Amino acid sequence: MSRVQLALNVDDLDQAVTFYSKLFNTPPNKVKEGYANFAVVEPPLKLVLLQNPGKGGTINHLGVEVESSDTVHAEIARLTGEGLFTDEEIGTTCCFATQDKVWVTGPAGEKWEVYTVLSDSDTFGTSPEHPDESGNTGGGVCCGGTSADQTKVAAGSSCC
Repeated sequence: MSRVQLALNVDDLDQAVTFYSKLFNTPPNKVKEGYANFAVVEPPLKLVLLQNPGKGGTINHLGVEVESSDTVHAEIARLTGEGLFTDEEIGTTCCFATQDKVWVTGPAGEKWEVYTVLSDSDTFGTSPEHPDESGNTGGGVCCGGTSADQTKVAAGSSCC
């Protein structure tokens, strides 16, 4: 089963968890410092909440969670074949999980990932550097954020 992922920046993680638990009538699947995710059955959705004070209510990134690494690799081949620049991360630890993933950037700069979770992790993790629209890299950024976001993550106040 594949499902769309929506990663939202929130000002207050506890308040957001309470709200989304009620909205989707389901408890969070995982809660860590500055981070929570929901595996919503209906509608099929992976909702990720990232504590990022001052940026609440904005999209952090978007994604599609898939069942296997084979599917991630098939998407890498398909997206490359469509002429899209892909940023591949195989066996990376990000957002408290070890994952295989591929990133693409939409026409307005929105970050999309296609990923599968290989295992849970007790650490937030970091991903290799992601180039921004100008080709500059952000320095060890996880989940398509900025290096400033990653500094907050390391402090436990934000997550990707």
